[in-house]
Amino acid sequence: MPEPVTVRSNAKVNLALRITGRTEQGYHTLSTLFQEIDIHDLITFKQAEQFSFSTSNSKLPENENNLCVAAYNIMKKYTGSPVPIHIFLDKNIPIGAGLGGGSSNAATVIKYLNKLWKMGLSEQKLMQIGKNLGADVPFFIRGGTQIGEGIGDILKPVKINPDFKILCIIPDFKISTGKAYAKFSLTNQKEKFNFDRLILNGVPNWKLFENQFEEVITQSYPEISDMKQKLLSGGAEYAGLSGSGSTVIGIFPLDADLEELRQSIDYVTVITNPMIN
Repeated sequence: MPEPVTVRSNAKVNLALRITGRTEQGYHTLSTLFQEIDIHDLITFKQAEQFSFSTSNSKLPENENNLCVAAYNIMKKYTGSPVPIHIFLDKNIPIGAGLGGGSSNAATVIKYLNKLWKMGLSEQKLMQIGKNLGADVPFFIRGGTQIGEGIGDILKPVKINPDFKILCIIPDFKISTGKAYAKFSLTNQKEKFNFDRLILNGVPNWKLFENQFEEVITQSYPEISDMKQKLLSGGAEYAGLSGSGSTVIGIFPLDADLEELRQSIDYVTVITNPMIN
């Protein structure tokens, strides 16, 4: 690798989510629809005399607590002669907004090192490795649109027509995933989505989409309901919390003019498109 190589590391949203139960280990089980989007970080790999890592965001750690470093360390265990590299993370995906930036970064490093070090590990093996770093990492190994079940690690690709765009509202507060799960009562758990009804021949039936987390999160953060209502009033076909928050998403036709709506929103907004494999 004589020249530096820069790779995109895309974010994700959860278009729909239900809580279906709890494992013996205490983790909640899900029924969700992951969607890769084109908001992205850039990760540059450069040959070096010894491994090092740096990032454009001073709020992020540059040690093993960063998932890029953790991914490098775990992949090193699977090869006898790793080429030392420097990894630089140019961070654009908002931190703590539930868009999966850290998990995406880990998956990007895993995939690139598999190629650079000529390891020949299968996609399935890379997903198993990624699972050790976080529940969302396996999704990013393949990306695109995928059904997620179990704790989000049982994945199945699904085809969806990319004839929509997504307006993300990213508030200036963060929601603790652990606290959100802790507040959820299993008496409210639901059956998993019937994805054949949710997406018929690639066409989403947005009226059937929901995020069950909204029931508990809006109790502490009524702003979530306000954001959702603003998106629906602005013409969204569907609006709701992404994952366990704090980002709220609205689904709009590709030709929708969203500038006036964006200007009426007090928080950071991003318009993004689905990435389809």
